[in-house]
Amino acid sequence: MNDQITPTKDVKEVPVHEYGQHYFESYNYADRPLGRFSMYWFARRYYAALAKRYAPPGGGKLLEMGCGLGHLLGLLEDDFSCVGIDIAAYSIDQLHVNAPKAEGFVMDADDLSRFGDGEFSVVVALHLVEHLADPEGTIQQVNRILRPGGLFLFATPNPGYSLRRFKDPATDAIGKDPTHINVQPPAQWRAWCEANGFKMLHHFGDGLWDVPYFPVVPKSIQFAVLGIPSLIQVMTRTTLIPLTLGVNQVGIARKVSGT
Repeated sequence: MNDQITPTKDVKEVPVHEYGQHYFESYNYADRPLGRFSMYWFARRYYAALAKRYAPPGGGKLLEMGCGLGHLLGLLEDDFSCVGIDIAAYSIDQLHVNAPKAEGFVMDADDLSRFGDGEFSVVVALHLVEHLADPEGTIQQVNRILRPGGLFLFATPNPGYSLRRFKDPATDAIGKDPTHINVQPPAQWRAWCEANGFKMLHHFGDGLWDVPYFPVVPKSIQFAVLGIPSLIQVMTRTTLIPLTLGVNQVGIARKVSGT
């Protein structure tokens, strides 16, 4: 896998017009069932377990940037005082349905100035940072609003995973979404986190779920075989999958005391 840090000079403008209900009916959402025992359903429970495991003691406030449909906060609202933000008003409407105890704001993750220094114990960004024109600037702000020892949990596409060479990068799960304007390799996310006061505890993949890769093998068989590591990781709540074997990369980072 190419893990070199790449420049971001070709980043596109944020396609604000793509967000709203349309976004949740298109791209990867259109291909992904959201119901009980779906990949989405399991993933939200997995990320909720990670948030609770790695959060500093005492609970406190949790912010999800890009809260989407609000299902993650619905799983966490009994353990934390939850806040969700999203650029789409539709998302905040869904948040009130799926996480009724959570507070929600229509706002851009590029500007977190409404939140105070050290206000949160946990900040979660699942498939949010690749949508930002200046993700490093947001990471700097996440450090400010986290308490010392606070958790930053994020997931974002991995453009160099091992089997992507068998896909069309313009139409695979990463490339087909025009709102993915800042897809970066793992080394870049680590560098941005470490330069802005975070220690990376775990940095790993989520599996090779974007089948098919091989035209002669039925898609269902590929998903069944290649999905085994993902299922094991999710069911055991571990961080076992190497970055090279993840369509997405997941980062678990802790704010270093004194930063």
